[in-house]
Amino acid sequence: MTAVDERGMAKFFEGFQPPDGVKAELLRGEIVMMAGPDLVHNLIVEDVQDQIPRKRWARLQTQDVDIVDEASEPVPDLVVLDREAQPESGRLLPSQLITLVVEVVSKTSVDRDYVVKRSIYAAGRVSAYLIIDPIVAQCVLLTIPAGKGDDADYRSQRISKFGELLPLELLGIELNTSDFGTFKGVRPHRHP
Repeated sequence: MTAVDERGMAKFFEGFQPPDGVKAELLRGEIVMMAGPDLVHNLIVEDVQDQIPRKRWARLQTQDVDIVDEASEPVPDLVVLDREAQPESGRLLPSQLITLVVEVVSKTSVDRDYVVKRSIYAAGRVSAYLIIDPIVAQCVLLTIPAGKGDDADYRSQRISKFGELLPLELLGIELNTSDFGTFKGVRPHRHP
């Protein structure tokens, strides 16, 4: 897709209203729509949010993120930023203000979460990206974003199994993953 087409898609997406119960994201010029999340997914997001101190950190769900120089407006499952850095208003939150994004893998989002969004968040210089995967019962913490565009990636990766404490140094906490649920009857994938 050309840059002109991607800008046109971003403009179209700005006024797009998905039907109730449908989540829509713009990922590198492509509109991706998903049905509402599973209960396991929502309980994990709630658990993570509850463990992040509210006084210091804004913990936002369904927040559209603006990735500079990308035709992308992802909507992470959870966005965490310093309360002092948050803007007063606006639909799009600039990615450079974000300390941590969290995506909980669904049965249909494996490649998007592990590959596409990994590159998009790194290109947007999001300090840390946490992938929580209830299919294979693990968390992948990605830090140190580098590169641009499709070549952007994180230089550091830490994998933790559900049940282990996951240090989130950027937030000054250890995330307790012992209560994270898993999807039953879903075939495991091969992503790290």
